Amino acid sequence: MKIKVGPSLLSADFSCLYEEIKSVEKAGANLLHIDIMDGHFVPNITIGPVVVKYIRKCTKLPLDTHLMIENPQKYIDAFVDAGSDMLTVHIETVSNSALKALGLRLRRKGIKFGISLNPGTPISKIKPVLKYADFVLVMSVNPGFGGQSFIPGAINKIKELRAIYKKDIAVDGGINNSTAKSVILAGANILAAGSYIFGAKDRRKAIERIRNAGK
Repeated sequence: MKIKVGPSLLSADFSCLYEEIKSVEKAGANLLHIDIMDGHFVPNITIGPVVVKYIRKCTKLPLDTHLMIENPQKYIDAFVDAGSDMLTVHIETVSNSALKALGLRLRRKGIKFGISLNPGTPISKIKPVLKYADFVLVMSVNPGFGGQSFIPGAINKIKELRAIYKKDIAVDGGINNSTAKSVILAGANILAAGSYIFGAKDRRKAIERIRNAGK
């Protein structure tokens, strides 16, 4: 499967966000990963639909909006209206019946629906709702803050998921050229990376190192 790299805007300099977005766009990013945190599901607060709306004006890249929030179904329409192309909710925050409804609702709107699971959540929990997802996001850090170290247990989780799931598998957390190789070989094909890309002197090379890590 084609390897896609999504720079995570959580690690960007928000004092010059337009320039940061244009920088990674020119560097070859396939999409932009946007972390939405509410201070309840995760111990941090980031941005909401208003900021996503203005990010949409800055780029034509797909916006991969990752809702690390409680009651995500209340905010789905706001993030769709803001310009999100992909929306991810956490299995830990929504019932299976609500996930099914969300998946069907977003498909009607032409939005890709992702289901994410935290490091401590087993693949077995997501199996009943896999058919409603367009992609699955495996967290390789405990969500809440950027710059964390990769949790090795994510590799076996990706392998287990790839054995039963043929669509896109994304991974988020602690991604660099070394961990990228491990997760690509395990079966992931969408890699979100924050500090490794935004902290690089040459962002194009950083993106290429991630994209080509499995070769």
